[in-house]
Amino acid sequence: MKGLLLAIAVSSIFQLTAQEKQGGFFMARTTGRLPFLLFGLGAERLGGAKMTFLDSNISLKVVDSSGLNYKVQLSKYHSGYIEKQYVQRLPGKVPPPYHLTGNWKVYGDSSTDYIAIRLDDRLPYRSQQLINPSRIVVDIFGATSNTNWITQLRTTREIKNTYYEQPEDDVFRVTVELKHTQHWGHRLYYDSTGKFLIFQIKRQPPVLAISTLRIAIDAGHGGTNTGATGIGSGVEEKAYTLKIAKQLEATLKRAGAKHVFMTRTTDTTLDMPQRIALLKTFNPDFLVSIHLNSSDVDTVSGTSTYYRYIGFRPLTMAILKQMELLGLNEYGNVGNFNFSLNGPTDYPNCLVEVAFLSNRADEKKILNPRFHQAVAGKIYLGVLDWLKSIK
Repeated sequence: MKGLLLAIAVSSIFQLTAQEKQGGFFMARTTGRLPFLLFGLGAERLGGAKMTFLDSNISLKVVDSSGLNYKVQLSKYHSGYIEKQYVQRLPGKVPPPYHLTGNWKVYGDSSTDYIAIRLDDRLPYRSQQLINPSRIVVDIFGATSNTNWITQLRTTREIKNTYYEQPEDDVFRVTVELKHTQHWGHRLYYDSTGKFLIFQIKRQPPVLAISTLRIAIDAGHGGTNTGATGIGSGVEEKAYTLKIAKQLEATLKRAGAKHVFMTRTTDTTLDMPQRIALLKTFNPDFLVSIHLNSSDVDTVSGTSTYYRYIGFRPLTMAILKQMELLGLNEYGNVGNFNFSLNGPTDYPNCLVEVAFLSNRADEKKILNPRFHQAVAGKIYLGVLDWLKSIK
């Protein structure tokens, strides 16, 4: 009986109140670690398709409730979904009839370019990478232009041009043209006053050399998160991702790398927000995450690489081409992948699924220490190929 009462109480928290249903919505703000918007309610092993990660304290208009998610009205013709754990209600808050943008400043400091756009509230946004030519496009939902000038200083190094358009009455679109072909990362956040949306745009490193770049390596799983299991040996994925990651670290250091960061070096439990926080502190030039694949069908085999954003694909393609030289089948280069460490837009990132623990031939390779060294060598050569292609 107590369990039933608790379930009813919890369920009531996740539903719109009668007053809110009558009004059709309630206002809220984002909260928690790494809040994100979903395109819809579809889900699979890695969760629903993510639209964008958001900063904290973003203003949201919640219009419906479905299970563990709220439906959010972003603009007249756009909506998304957000998990209820990332939402804090604002009782009594009434939205204004419209939101206006203000003027901009485009500038740079010693290492980074910035755009600061004045807004009257912390409005939700969505960013997109485009290529050929390289651009960043950001939609600010709910905003109508009142921008009458854009001040651009010559201190920028990566921003070539920036401008806006109003494709819909309440969608304000910003386009940032970049000078280099390769996307090196960007981040969106509101400043401490909440009055400016900041675009932080990374420049291409002045020297594209292993010895000077900041390189992050992630050994997948760990601790209580064991990952896949070997079909014949019963070994756990977490142990072998760490072995390969350590070999990659050693290979890079022998090649002269001075700035290598490992998200874990022991069998420790780290969730994805913790890993992303560690990576944010290190601020890498690029990330390689090591995993081992698994399938319900033991004939499936091969190596594969993964990315989410099209601007980061070149790194994943270069590594995959080298990995195939190990005699592994090509499982493919997978884009728009919903893996959490492919989620940050801050730096190029590549998920490497080395081979299949569920395939006996692949598993035999995975168990061999010489194979770990060979994998590390091929990933290193793939990184070199990528750097050569963009010099």
